[in-house]
Amino acid sequence: MARIVQKYGGTSVGTPDRIRAVARRLIARRAAGDDVVAVVSAMGHVTDELVDLASAVCKTPPDREMDMLLSTGEQVSIALLAMAIHAEGHDAISFTGPQVGIVTDPVHGKAKIQEVRGDRILEALAEGKIVIVAGFQGATTDGQITTLGRGGSDTTAVAVAAGTDADVCEIYTDVDGVFTADPRIVPRARKLDSIDYEAMLEMAASGAGVLQLRSVEFARNHGVVIHCRSSFNDNPGTIVKEADSTMEQAIISGVTHDTSEAKVTIRDVPDRPGVAAFVFTRMAESNVNVDMIIQNVSEDGRTDISFTSPKTDLVRAKQAAEAVVAELEARTWSVDESVAKISLVGAGMKTHPGVAAKMFSTLAEAGVNIDMISTSSIRISCVIEGDKVGTAVRALHTSFGLDSEAVVAEVSPGCGEEV
Repeated sequence: MARIVQKYGGTSVGTPDRIRAVARRLIARRAAGDDVVAVVSAMGHVTDELVDLASAVCKTPPDREMDMLLSTGEQVSIALLAMAIHAEGHDAISFTGPQVGIVTDPVHGKAKIQEVRGDRILEALAEGKIVIVAGFQGATTDGQITTLGRGGSDTTAVAVAAGTDADVCEIYTDVDGVFTADPRIVPRARKLDSIDYEAMLEMAASGAGVLQLRSVEFARNHGVVIHCRSSFNDNPGTIVKEADSTMEQAIISGVTHDTSEAKVTIRDVPDRPGVAAFVFTRMAESNVNVDMIIQNVSEDGRTDISFTSPKTDLVRAKQAAEAVVAELEARTWSVDESVAKISLVGAGMKTHPGVAAKMFSTLAEAGVNIDMISTSSIRISCVIEGDKVGTAVRALHTSFGLDSEAVVAEVSPGCGEEV
């Protein structure tokens, strides 16, 4: 008998029929003798609808109240799923995140899980029940409701798997697994049978929407094996685990893209020691996530500093940039929301010289200009014009031999994205 944690995203529970299908899948797994815990997201576009509802009554809703509101979406899903299981003649119980002891830090809107107290889940499993847990949410030590940010249900599932010593955490989405590129853009993208934590971390960080970055970090830190698979069929998906000798070490594992970031530039800041530290300390104090950074060559003792940041952080980033300009007596600041990031990811590139040169040559031949570049030992990322993303991804996918002979005939509009 195994202990399994299964996570279902918003599209997987988006309609009553799909909820019943998930219920039958859970029942079948329980009938096979396994202990089963399901972590569930809000239905379909419920989270977006709640955000719109909040905006309709308050232009700038308080973060605490937004968490109170958004956490209700998952509560609807877990109750309906438990009801569907009961309708099939089986026993289930639903819990909110706080009820099962998911303890977070106090940062509303993107809280981090600090602890999972799995006792209540284990007690319910011992009673033979299928346990349904609300994803995306937890509570602080003093009882304040928090949410984990978009995609937070993945993190909840991995944390629950770690907290209950589960054998595997199955992340069910609307795609068959992790692909070498987004099948909506590259119809000949291939599904990966397995991928190690480090490569998956880089792909998640650079735009692969099928798994949330923090969930992969949590899995790596706690040794949780993830099986990413489709909720609409029984096909094997992609196993994410520690690297071993049986895993294929391709030069390039995949090509990812991200259109959710913007570029912020602060112009003519003084070029002296400590200025960069000052700028990014201010960003950190404003809770702005910073990704790629570039500083131009100094001219007349002045320089430009540019960085990318999620568009969701732009309000805070603009306020911080304005304060930095005033404090440093810089000339001005600007924001470009029309950019995109593309990345090559692969553990094999560490031992294969010339990957960067081939990437840049391929983009040049495709007529794609590069604005910013950043690298790690297994990733090369470039910021480009947003309207060139499709061209760039397809060109790189072909150039590095990732194309499959098979064509992905149909991909859900929400491919790889959790609501």
